[in-house]
Amino acid sequence: MSHKMKTHKATKKRFRVTATGKLMHRASGTSHRNVRVSKKRKRTLRGTRPLAACMVKSVTRALNKYSY
Repeated sequence: MSHKMKTHKATKKRFRVTATGKLMHRASGTSHRNVRVSKKRKRTLRGTRPLAACMVKSVTRALNKYSY
């Protein structure tokens, strides 16, 4: 009896796949305690960035059908 793979919901909330297949994520260090961070650093942390190549396989597996 085979079971379907479930999507990891936390991963689904944190990553998204672009039309070209790249995995994008939000930069770390942007949620709180930003008073100590310089304006330049806050500016560069804005938006999303592509996921590192070494992490793509594990995140894709966790996303399951939402990956591609």
